[in-house]
Amino acid sequence: MEHLDLPGWLARCPLIAILRGVRPDEVVPIGEALDEAGIAIVEVPLNSPEPIESIRRLVQRFGAKMLIGAGTVLTRAQVEEVDAFGGRLIVMPHSDQDVIRAAKHHGLIACPGFATPTEAFAAIAAGADGIKLFPAEASSPGVLRALRAVLPPTIPVLPVGGIDATNLAAWRAAGAAGFGIGSSIYKAGDSADMVAEKAGRLVAASVVK
Repeated sequence: MEHLDLPGWLARCPLIAILRGVRPDEVVPIGEALDEAGIAIVEVPLNSPEPIESIRRLVQRFGAKMLIGAGTVLTRAQVEEVDAFGGRLIVMPHSDQDVIRAAKHHGLIACPGFATPTEAFAAIAAGADGIKLFPAEASSPGVLRALRAVLPPTIPVLPVGGIDATNLAAWRAAGAAGFGIGSSIYKAGDSADMVAEKAGRLVAASVVK
């Protein structure tokens, strides 16, 4: 199994596909569409239908080829369940240090959410591999630029929320290392063909010019 750190995965493609609402019976064709578009990181939020089964199927199909994990992770028990089924990424909407430490205890990549410098530094101190600026709609590239001036340069910051092909470049210029992409890449009910079309546009927009 390939072992890359978070910056290594983001170097392959800076986009994390958030498949909120995906069902197990459709997740593999959607994963194939993402893989063909060049996206290497997939997150199944735990408030989706049967999310652990979707994660299991993605891991079984894509193995080390993609970084597969869970989003909306709120507890240590959820971290353990994701780990048991082969997920390697833990994404959180908040900055709970116990959950971060649980992820690191299991050797998983931890990406907690933050909205303030205090939360960001606490998450980093707890062992976060990257930090998720959430919700990005409530922030701005200017705020990220100011944060990047004080945050450790090796810590990836990933805006999540309201990111699409029209604003990727501005966030990237402000210091974003990657992006969590939700409805701009997948909405519940989207077909694999629809996901392929959206993913292609986003990957093209993510290329640094």
